[in-house]
Formats: sequence, C-alpha cells, structure tokens
Amino acid sequence: MKISDQTPLIVTGGASGLGRATAEAFAAAGAPVAIFDINEDAGNAVAEAIGGVFCHVNILDEDSVVAGFEKARAHQGQERVCVHCAMTSKGGKTLAFDKTSMGYKRLSTEDYEFGVRGILVASYRIASHAALGMSTLDPLEDGERGAITLTASVAAQDAQIGQVVYGSAKAGVNGLVLPLARDLMNLGIRVNAIMPGIFATPLMLGAPQPVLDSLAASVPFPKRLGKPEEFASLAMELARNTYFNGQALRLDGAIRMAPR
Repeated sequence: MKISDQTPLIVTGGASGLGRATAEAFAAAGAPVAIFDINEDAGNAVAEAIGGVFCHVNILDEDSVVAGFEKARAHQGQERVCVHCAMTSKGGKTLAFDKTSMGYKRLSTEDYEFGVRGILVASYRIASHAALGMSTLDPLEDGERGAITLTASVAAQDAQIGQVVYGSAKAGVNGLVLPLARDLMNLGIRVNAIMPGIFATPLMLGAPQPVLDSLAASVPFPKRLGKPEEFASLAMELARNTYFNGQALRLDGAIRMAPR
C-alpha cells in the first residue's frame, strides 16, 4: 500500500509515545491522520501540529469508539490504515504478601478483568470497527482494502513477575492476529501486531535515571531504550508491505525479559 493523501490513518493513543510517533510518521508521508485519545489537550496539540483531527475516545466504551470512528471518517474519509496503540490495565502479582494481615492477598478478578478489557477486548473493538469500515472501500493493488496493526508487547512471551494481567492480555492480542487475518482475508484486509520491548515513552522516562540506565544495559544490542520513531517505522512498513499479514513481530533489540 502506498502511503499518501489517499490513505487516511486512525491511530489510537496518538497523543503521546508510540502512537504520537506513528501519527507523525504517517502525516509526514502525506496521510490524513485522526488521533484517538482521552487526553484532549495533548491530542489536540498533536493533531494541530500535523494537520490532523483529534477525536476524544475512551477505548473501554463502545459508544465512544463508534463516535470516534464517525468523526474521523466525516473529517478525512474512510481509513485505509488503523494502528492501535492505546491500552489501560492494572498490575500486581497473583498472590502478594499483605503486611497488614500477615497473609497473602489475591489479585482480584475485577482487576484482572479490567486489564483484559483495556488491552484485549479494546484491541478487538478497534480492529473490528476499522475492518467494518474498510470493507466498504474499493480494493487497491492485490485486492487490498486496508491494514490494521495492533500493539502487543514482549511481555506476551516474556511476562515478568507482577505482569499476570498485562502479559496474558498482550498474549491474547497476539492470539487475535491470525484469526482476524483469516476472517478478513477475502476482503483484502491485513492484520499484524508489533511486540515492542523497552521503549523511551513519556511514561517510561519518568523512571529514575539509574533504573533507565539498568534497563538500557539489559538490551543486547543496541544498548539503549527503543525510540518511538522506530516503532513508527515498523508500523509504516507493515502498512506499506502488502505481504505482511498474520504476523506478530518483536521489536526489542533482542532482549528476553528475566522473571523480574
């Protein structure tokens, strides 16, 4: 797929981090960009800077997502590409020692369910709504109508202690990829996922410098945190290269996470 002013993009989580870098990369290539995010100030600022449109979207809420797609499509037409970066979750060990009771406390089912909704269910929600819209498009070369990229994590394969929610839900995102790609193959809609390692996002950069240095040293090569622009570069290639389909790709400097 050639990225141009004829390939509108929707990127969730586009107000910062990986999503922002993706929005900026596609906009630089000429694509109209719609940003889905709950951060209005940051989202509007990014949209204004790249000439895109901001849509206030809560990925946990079906009506909010539907309204976001409607606003984006009214502004820039039906998207050809959708990159889903937004997520929300809760952390914690399955059993953690509670000093108050001097016993073990279980991670609640409600907290686990919240993470599954914020990662796995939201990924299906965004992908399926994007696919429904893409199905109405005229096909391009090879019969392609659209491309969807989800964001998993290296934790999908190497989840650490305290990542029972995050790791299993991100593994579920990887599990979505192939059946979605097969469900949508006759419509010419491709589905892939990126599993980023440790990236220099605003949230990560809030950690103390010794922690950041230790994390960088744990990466085999290059010994640094990933750059959001590198995630955006892969997202761009997954859209451009029509033969990428049904894949979950690690982008991690060859890191393999230890238990803690």
